[in-house]
Amino acid sequence: LVNSKALFVFAFQTGHTTGPSLNNDKLYKFAYSAEVYVDQVKASLQKSAGYQISSGVDVNLLWRNPDNDDDQLIKITIRDVQIENVNERPAAKNIFKGKSTEKIIRKEYLEALQRPIILELVRGKVKNFYSYQNEPGFTQNIKRGLASLFQLQLHSGSAREVDISGNCNTTYHVRQDQVTKIKALESCEIEKKGFTSHNKILDVTTKATSATIYVLEDSFIKSIKAEENYVSLLNFRRRTGVKIVSKQRLELKSVEAGTGLIAAKQVASVIKTLDSSYVAMTLVAEPVKSECKKCPSLSEHWKSIRESMHPEKLSKAEAARSFLSFIQNIRKATKEEILQIIKSENKELLPQVVDAVTSAQTPESLEAVLEFLDFKDASTSTLQERFLYACGFASHPSENLLKSLTATFKGDIANEEMRETLVIVMGALIRKLCEKEGCKLPAVVEAKRLILSRLEKAKKDDNVRMYLLALKNALLPEAIPLLLKYAESGEGPISNIAATALQRYDPSFLTKEVKETMNRIYHQNRQVHEKTVRTTAAAIILNSNPSYMEVKNILLSIGELSLEMNKYMLSMIQDILRFEMPSSKTVRQVLKDMRVHNYDRFAKMGSSSAYSGYVTRGPDVSSTYSLDILYSGSGILRRSNVNIHVFDRNAELHASQVVIEAQGLESIIAATPDEGEENLDSFAGMSAVLFDVQLRPVTFFQGYGDLMSKMFSATGDPINVVKGLILLTDHSQEIQLQSGPRASTEFLGGLAIDISGGMEFSLWYRESKTNVKNRIAMFIAGNTEVDSFFIKTGMETTLEVETALDFISTVQFSQYPFLVCMQMDRVESPFRRYVTKYESLPSGRRYTAKRGKAELLAGNEFPLHQENSNMCRKVFGAKSDSSSNWF
Repeated sequence: LVNSKALFVFAFQTGHTTGPSLNNDKLYKFAYSAEVYVDQVKASLQKSAGYQISSGVDVNLLWRNPDNDDDQLIKITIRDVQIENVNERPAAKNIFKGKSTEKIIRKEYLEALQRPIILELVRGKVKNFYSYQNEPGFTQNIKRGLASLFQLQLHSGSAREVDISGNCNTTYHVRQDQVTKIKALESCEIEKKGFTSHNKILDVTTKATSATIYVLEDSFIKSIKAEENYVSLLNFRRRTGVKIVSKQRLELKSVEAGTGLIAAKQVASVIKTLDSSYVAMTLVAEPVKSECKKCPSLSEHWKSIRESMHPEKLSKAEAARSFLSFIQNIRKATKEEILQIIKSENKELLPQVVDAVTSAQTPESLEAVLEFLDFKDASTSTLQERFLYACGFASHPSENLLKSLTATFKGDIANEEMRETLVIVMGALIRKLCEKEGCKLPAVVEAKRLILSRLEKAKKDDNVRMYLLALKNALLPEAIPLLLKYAESGEGPISNIAATALQRYDPSFLTKEVKETMNRIYHQNRQVHEKTVRTTAAAIILNSNPSYMEVKNILLSIGELSLEMNKYMLSMIQDILRFEMPSSKTVRQVLKDMRVHNYDRFAKMGSSSAYSGYVTRGPDVSSTYSLDILYSGSGILRRSNVNIHVFDRNAELHASQVVIEAQGLESIIAATPDEGEENLDSFAGMSAVLFDVQLRPVTFFQGYGDLMSKMFSATGDPINVVKGLILLTDHSQEIQLQSGPRASTEFLGGLAIDISGGMEFSLWYRESKTNVKNRIAMFIAGNTEVDSFFIKTGMETTLEVETALDFISTVQFSQYPFLVCMQMDRVESPFRRYVTKYESLPSGRRYTAKRGKAELLAGNEFPLHQENSNMCRKVFGAKSDSSSNWF
């Protein structure tokens, strides 16, 4: 004990510290550089955009606490500042050529940058950072970046540390005269601005690393090398991404004679002696953003893009590109500027303006559009619907948005269809907010209570249907008992909505009670159900880890069902086996039983079918399509269901679903309805899900009288389901670089979409046809920029594609089994991608390097089962041109 005490006293007297130790009366002269690179993820840094700040740095000890060698004040002075390209570049491409540092940075900023800062180091950690209060934020941040390098721990271990990046988890590894500091950037507590897309597949993944290597000599710094890497990747196309690399280097060049120490007992008196203007401030970076001096106003920008937003151009990539740029400008605009455009635009372009204003999702844009729209006026229902759907597709909805919609729903609404759309969209917002851990927000609690309580009190079928559709979007666990009640005991259409709502839940929510109810519905244990509801119940059972007996009972039922339902269930089972769906293993086990797997059961005739396949299979995401069609025994369509799902290893997105349903149409061809469907009212309609949002269903006709009038007055034009502009990818992030500048990364993805569908009959040719047309144009724009006030450097990435998907089913019901031909076609699609790297000075001098590629993706007809191909040959082989005979 005595010996160890003696050693401690000896170490203390000889100036031993647990942090970096400077010698008295010495001036340490360093060479410093801070480099920034911006490029594609896998590109080498030699061709990156960027810049380098280099300077000399003088460091000397001002004061050491007489009672504690571990407490010291050091002065750091930046001098001889130079700004240059980060990579060698020909004179014609060098934006700095012929410009002095003073001209690039401006004299007053350069003077501020070269004013000294004072650090108080206690055990190697920065306790206080002293600078001048009235300095520009960006010069302060460059100094903070340099000061943060002097924070050092001389023993291995982990700690929370405050530096320019915020309060971060930091780990030190010490080995002889080398120290490695690893900073966990994702743990840093700092003011963060930005948002991400709701769905992970449409979102951006970011990764960040930070490492600093110190080489020491005589307990002080000989050299420092620090490097930060930020990578952002589009999840659905990981080849599209960007990296920012920030490097700092500090190297000791010489040690010269310096000034002596200031004699004082307290830090405060030393600082006062030096300069009374010094103030203690945080080492954490302060937010700084340069103003755009030559940017066009919102109205000027709108005038430049409005021509590309005409309705007839909404399937073009140019419309999606203009939509995204408009959103970016709306996000910077005031409520008054936004209202000025909305109030002055004509009725052709106004729906697209409403799409963009709503998609901007700022408090100002929401206030502007709500002030403009009047739900008491039925004549503006088109604009109201565009506003509501844009709310439903919101990439990062706020509580205030849901609160506003709930208030609107409680008020007067002239158009009942808008009331229905409004509550359906409220359901979508509830789900999005709940998935972001906002289920207990007051507005969410209020909206949930409103929908659930009003459903329980609803008497009219239309109201029940409306609230069930809202729950189909909300997917609340507490709504499952209500959905079960309506699925089992409701009327046909209501029972169908409740069952399809349960089908949208993750299988983990489908309890024993849910499966028991679905089995009762399918096997009709308590009452007769329509076959559309029964087949949905069967799909739920088969997609939620079914037991051996559940599968066996479903397979044993095949043969006892109506002709077309037999065929449909058989197709569903065969699709599960062929496409290796999760329940395929159990199905195979059941099929080993010859009582189940026999010719009588598996040779049923009919035209109904279910088929799944891949649209694309890629390293990042894959997408599947499923097309199932259920007919009545008379050959008339009961349900056509087209689905497209996109998924990766961690997430899934229901990209689209278009369901066409018909019932009670047997009378028009003098056919006999199926058992249990004798009294169904004539009806045909369409329902769609788009990007996980159930839309308001569309009715083609309701009742025999309506059917007849529409058949004789029909033009053959398809009915529009959804048309407009949708914001898909919406990622914004600000990044504080350790060297001082602030970077921003923004990815926006827009979709111009036009989905329509129709159902036609030809009594003369005894033929029916359904056609779902999907016209889509997508534009993705990514922009990453490092803003240092005196220079901006960054990279812009764009992707654009235009395509069309058609789903056509043609039925000839002049004989039985009737002939059915299904077609799923994708047209030839132009695909273009461009990358632009740039550097620019406020004076307007700019360097850009642009690369691009345009190609034509071949069109194709997606394969369905062989039986369908054989039928298509018969349909089109025997068919004459009957286009003029369609009603």
